[in-house]
Amino acid sequence: MSADVTLLGVRHHGPGSARAVAAALEQLRPDAVLIEGPPEADPIVALAGDKGMKPPVALLAHVVDDPAKAAFWPFAVFSPEWVAVRHAVDHDLPVRFIDLPAAHTFALTGVPSGVPGGTSDGTPGGGSVGDPIAALAAAAGHDDPERWWEDVIEHRAPGADALAPFAAVAEAMTALREDDTPGTGGASRRDVLREAYMRQQIRAARRAGHRRIAVVCGAWHVPALQSMPTVAHDRALLAGLPRLRTEITWVPWTHRRLSQHTGYGAGIDSPGWYHHLFTSPDRPIARWMTGVAALLRAEDHPVSSAHVIESVRLAEALAAMRGRPLAGLGESMDAVRSVMCDGSDVALALVHERLVVGDALGEVPEDAPAVPLQRDLARLQRSLRLKPEAAERDLVLDLRKELDVSRSRLLHRLRMLGIDWGAPSRPAVHSTGTFREAWRLRWEPEFAVRVVEAAHWGTTVQDAACARAADLAAGAAELADLTTLVEQCLLAGLTTALPAVMRVLADRAALDTDVAHLAAALPALVRALRYGDVRATDGSALEGVARGLAERISVGLPPACTGLDTDGAAAMRAHLDAVHTAVALLSPRPAGGAPQDDTPSGATQDTQDTQDTPDTPADRWAGALHALAAREPSAGPATGAPGLLRGRAVRLLLDDGRLDSDEAGRRMGLVLSRAGAPADAAGWIEGFLAGGGALLLHDARLLGLLDDWLVGVPGDTLVDLLPVLRRTFSALEAGVRRTIGERAAAGPLRAAGHPADAEPAALDEARADAALPVLALLLGLPAHAPAPDRPLIPRQPDRRRAG
Repeated sequence: MSADVTLLGVRHHGPGSARAVAAALEQLRPDAVLIEGPPEADPIVALAGDKGMKPPVALLAHVVDDPAKAAFWPFAVFSPEWVAVRHAVDHDLPVRFIDLPAAHTFALTGVPSGVPGGTSDGTPGGGSVGDPIAALAAAAGHDDPERWWEDVIEHRAPGADALAPFAAVAEAMTALREDDTPGTGGASRRDVLREAYMRQQIRAARRAGHRRIAVVCGAWHVPALQSMPTVAHDRALLAGLPRLRTEITWVPWTHRRLSQHTGYGAGIDSPGWYHHLFTSPDRPIARWMTGVAALLRAEDHPVSSAHVIESVRLAEALAAMRGRPLAGLGESMDAVRSVMCDGSDVALALVHERLVVGDALGEVPEDAPAVPLQRDLARLQRSLRLKPEAAERDLVLDLRKELDVSRSRLLHRLRMLGIDWGAPSRPAVHSTGTFREAWRLRWEPEFAVRVVEAAHWGTTVQDAACARAADLAAGAAELADLTTLVEQCLLAGLTTALPAVMRVLADRAALDTDVAHLAAALPALVRALRYGDVRATDGSALEGVARGLAERISVGLPPACTGLDTDGAAAMRAHLDAVHTAVALLSPRPAGGAPQDDTPSGATQDTQDTQDTPDTPADRWAGALHALAAREPSAGPATGAPGLLRGRAVRLLLDDGRLDSDEAGRRMGLVLSRAGAPADAAGWIEGFLAGGGALLLHDARLLGLLDDWLVGVPGDTLVDLLPVLRRTFSALEAGVRRTIGERAAAGPLRAAGHPADAEPAALDEARADAALPVLALLLGLPAHAPAPDRPLIPRQPDRRRAG
């Protein structure tokens, strides 16, 4: 360590290291502070002293021409680098970041290597030592490196000589890096380049006339900065490095992201705990237990002051038994589980989520550099009173109110841009109205990158969403993607983008002849027509396309359902349900009117074909379902439809009032007759009962038909049908299944040809008397016991029941 340069090796985001850095800087009183970090941030480092800057925050650097290439440098209140920055700003000292510029590292690797996202102590990614903290802990005889580091660093208060801990850390790191000196094969290339650049910046600070220079860096880099090679050596390493044009700014960060070891995280398991240790220098355990008690009380857990006192005592006792200088997080959580949570891991998980990790979200000043899109988003968040929060929360909007409509449009526009701040959810209070919209909100730090990525679409959220919608329409691969996009445009209020999307939709719909594609596209289009009215948007341009799709589906449905295998039939059944719902929304029946069905009860398809041409999409769709239901497999595999689809068509017609119960029973009887194939009949039943089997309870004739068919299926065939039958009946409501089983167990179910008032079969007394001697023998009665006063009830035949 030279006379004018003091190297303070730290562990990123460590409260003990942060306190040690603060004490060392007070003792050193440097005239310049150099910090490991991207030099591009030097012009905006002074914003750290702004009253609007509240950690956790992060430096965000991105490539100007490719914003997806971005990286963060997170800082929390307990980060040693942040303490150094605030010391320099508060004392009006020169402060510089000295790591390899992000412009170079983006060009070399795509992501800056200095981002604290791996090990949190500056461990090189490819060095021969995996984790120096683990190596030091192992050398000290400890198997838990985190606990060892807390005991020797995080839980220790600075002594009289604030620089002594840094000298010890430097000595330890020097021993670990004996084979990792620059130029050898042990150190990774990126660390060699970074450390060469750091040494260059230290030389530059000396040339600038600074005499007391404090350097705050990862402890791993200290040995490489202590032994300075020649200037020519470092220049040769850095010569000719590629670079990309980058921009940098401050963005809010969260404790939750600090706790993640991958992506944009920092690898801290307990940022909330670390924040508490740094901000509570006196009696941290007692203060921690008080906070835990307050949280549990707010969640209606019975916690008293006595619980707090006992928890503190237990935590301290555990620390003493384990030989620790201070109760750590493990001892504190063990005490909380035993005393406050009564051993419940559910309550303990709440403590971990809210306090150990935490939901803190930082803030940055309004004058921090930002793209125009970010500024427009911040303006909208303020005007709509939608403050970004790290904690997940539910938001229910009433679309009859202008403010809530504007909030809904903003959230939908952000989703169009790939910024999923809000995700649609189910409202806690069930409502059948279309004016209610529920969202689940959570702001994530990486949304700042997505805002930068979306900035090239426009300078405002609305303009960017419109441009993005037009681009998505031009690149849509499926017709369903276009109709979904139309729905999103209406929900987001992107009226200027809608004409361009509609032109592409109309052209694609005119050329697409696949009924499955048309069926997948129609529901979203119809939803847009219906629900767009709640937001006072004009959906007239959609109606013609929607009606055209519905008509083409009705015409092509029966042929499209022939020759399908099991998977194809299942997919088409889902399309049937979706299109049926969509057509009902497209052509609602008159209020209080009767079903629009010109087909008399019991009419066959031939009779249906002689009726007048339907006038509405619902009538055309009903005609298509009639045609589908009549495509029996007896007509040949080329023209027959699977039983699953035929049964579903009959059920939809029955539910819609276009078939009465007698006609549905007649069709079921034909399918379940002995002439029908059992596998086809099982598929028909599955399609017919899908969506609810309560009709079997209200129509004893249908239940009797099904019961008779099941009883008559041969045993070997029944085994093959069991998976389908089990799937069918397991999908029914539990109460329906139970009632069907009770009715089947009570006795034979009367079906067609068995009137309800039919007399039971007469008792053959001669046959009954012949069984009496055997019965008497089984019961241990005298061989010539008198006959009972009343005839025995004949045994019911063995029958397999639907239940």
